[in-house]
Amino acid sequence: MSTQADFPGWPGGADVAVALTFDVDGEAPWLGEGPEYSRRLSTLSQGRFGPERGLSRVLDLLTAHGITGTFYVPGHTADHHPDAMAAIAAGGHEVGHHGYLHLGSEGLDADGQRAELDRGLTALGKHGIRPTGYRSPGWELMPETLAMLAGYGFSYDASLMADDRPYWEASGAAPLLELPGHWSLCDWPYFGYTPYHGGLLADPAAVERIWLDEFESARAEHRVVTYTMHPEAIGRGYLSRMLDRVITGMRDRGRPWFATHAEIAALVAPPGTQPQAATRAAG
Repeated sequence: MSTQADFPGWPGGADVAVALTFDVDGEAPWLGEGPEYSRRLSTLSQGRFGPERGLSRVLDLLTAHGITGTFYVPGHTADHHPDAMAAIAAGGHEVGHHGYLHLGSEGLDADGQRAELDRGLTALGKHGIRPTGYRSPGWELMPETLAMLAGYGFSYDASLMADDRPYWEASGAAPLLELPGHWSLCDWPYFGYTPYHGGLLADPAAVERIWLDEFESARAEHRVVTYTMHPEAIGRGYLSRMLDRVITGMRDRGRPWFATHAEIAALVAPPGTQPQAATRAAG
């Protein structure tokens, strides 16, 4: 059974911790489906919109609000979009591991899962990045990958959903902090589109209400809430405006600490050890 993480409180007297996270998938998920996708230019261009256009809107918005976020980047994106990596770094944002070719772990054996970890680390390492956090491609974490993460030096994972509060999972013989998300707090189920099953293409006002209601719940419970977004979706003009309203609405409703996943993870220590003091001012 998992153990809930015991946080000492949020920096600067904040009443809630908010993590804005972004999966910069690019073309990787499509190319990972099979080599035939290398010829499907329209599909690939939808993925390319993320790092080449949508990302700039996201970064500009975060800068305007004085917020740093966590960007989960597949190694393929790091290899093929170096300017995107430089822009993320220039904003002082965290980069997390998100596989190499965004391959679904459920289709890989243990060796294949390890290869995705290794290739992703190598690609990020070319940009001077050694991530401390991991998010599984497609939000499907296999036991083999979970068992490997601590041994690779990861301190937290952001792939599971057993609670809406951070909790500890076992990774091999070591504890690993889980920073859970949920599909309802992700842009893709609402605004993502594929030629196979379409997409909801939801009303942004409805999603804005859902996300702010979840914020209110997290604030009342003094907990962490993670939002997961993709520059190819949230980076569309009308959706970046929605995110702007969400951030403004959070600040109107409470005293949020906008933090990276690494900053949140740094506040808590594994069971039996002492956590760090909360000292940073609220965002």
